[in-house]
Amino acid sequence: MRRERRCSTIRSCAMLAERSTRSRFAPRRRNSTTRRSASMAVIDAHAHIYPDKIASRAVDAVGDFYLIDMFGEGTVEHLLSAQQHAPITHFIVHSVATTPGSVESINNFIAEQCRQHPEFIGFMAMHQDYPEPEKEIERAIGLGLKGMKLHPDTQHVNMAAPRLMNVYEMIEGRLPIVIHTGDYRYDYSHPRRLMNVLKTFPDLVVDAAHFGCWSRYEVGYDILHNADNLFVDASSSQFFLGQRRTVELARMWGTDRIMFGSDYPMWSPAAEYDQFVTAGFSEDELENMLWHNAERFAGVKVG
Repeated sequence: MRRERRCSTIRSCAMLAERSTRSRFAPRRRNSTTRRSASMAVIDAHAHIYPDKIASRAVDAVGDFYLIDMFGEGTVEHLLSAQQHAPITHFIVHSVATTPGSVESINNFIAEQCRQHPEFIGFMAMHQDYPEPEKEIERAIGLGLKGMKLHPDTQHVNMAAPRLMNVYEMIEGRLPIVIHTGDYRYDYSHPRRLMNVLKTFPDLVVDAAHFGCWSRYEVGYDILHNADNLFVDASSSQFFLGQRRTVELARMWGTDRIMFGSDYPMWSPAAEYDQFVTAGFSEDELENMLWHNAERFAGVKVG
């Protein structure tokens, strides 16, 4: 049962049931009153896509890892269908390389999808055991990819391991990086490790995904909030935090560095968007968090 599976995550059944009226699976219609100005871009700063032939298996693997029922199919077509229900104009898309052998095929796939879909901003994959990271970074830049994605927990590597420190040195000042940060079950991605990375590479631009520490959001803020060149996306957070705490935490961090993100296919981009824009932020705050912050992070201009 869906509720039974969700109850094995980080919150109690009572807290999840309290928020059950906000469905992850039923986004509002596109003519929702929460729609932003037609001239405003909306960037989902955290979305995963997979080739059609492996999407179902990939989505199931993520759901099993987090013990949660997934919203999406993981395909490009299904992600883009979110635009029928919310005014999301662009997506930062990526995938995680769980083996060194998958790095190049993921990067080829992401780059091809970006060529086919101008609403995509593609980030490359990397693995700590990939034999020639500098060569692949150069190739990925040549393919038009704009950043990198790492997930220390699913890649089973300390975020500050020497193999990854070498990678950070290669991309410092050249590519931004999305790093999954935090998990109460593991230490690989603890924010204190990210703080060591940021101190070593002060010009490295990082998105500490999931409010800086998934499942332990306050810990992320306590450790990382004074770091330079740090952005924070709000993906995989709203369901657990609720609207009031989402607003409070975003303002604690500073809404000039918070980015809206859905973590598709875990959550519905349209439902996450509606939850975010009705939480109580000002129009200026929303314009930054939905648009300009992600532009600055990824080094792109859209809209």
